[in-house]
Amino acid sequence: MSDKRRNPQRGPHPLDPSRLEELALAYVARFATTQAKLRGYLQRKLRERGWSEEAQSEGGGPDVEALVERYAQKGYVDDASWARMKAGSLLRRGYGARRVGEALGQAGVDETLRAEARPGIAEQRRAALVLARRRRFGPFAVQVAEDPKVQDRQLAAMLRAGHPLDIARRIVESEDADALEEWCESEFGDY
Repeated sequence: MSDKRRNPQRGPHPLDPSRLEELALAYVARFATTQAKLRGYLQRKLRERGWSEEAQSEGGGPDVEALVERYAQKGYVDDASWARMKAGSLLRRGYGARRVGEALGQAGVDETLRAEARPGIAEQRRAALVLARRRRFGPFAVQVAEDPKVQDRQLAAMLRAGHPLDIARRIVESEDADALEEWCESEFGDY
């Protein structure tokens, strides 16, 4: 095979605005995402593959911001519903409010939407109880941990998972799982 027959350009073709839109549409069709994540994905694709000469001469390349804004207006990307979905998922897995807020912040969710997705006290307690059951902390342990070092490790794990100190301490130091269940469902005070 002669050198003239080989394709001198290796790798993917440069992106133009229509191909970038196809990539964006495929991305939002496949993944629930935020505006910031879509913007990051498109900018990464532009960096990886560049764009065509036509696009460069028309104004410096595809307008990612306009594309993201248009997709948000059409409802293809909805930060509020994504934040509610992500917060619920993390809470069901046993993560606390702080970790939920961090995850939403890393995904580029606006501060006001993060505040709206913030769990209430009963949700925080239920999430802490889920973690305690899964990790066998407090009254869910096979053998109740009376050693202060074991309780400290359990408390530290709950704090790393994003739970407030008072909730974590209440669960780790408790000996009655039924009383914790009732306390967990209460929106009011500490009884």
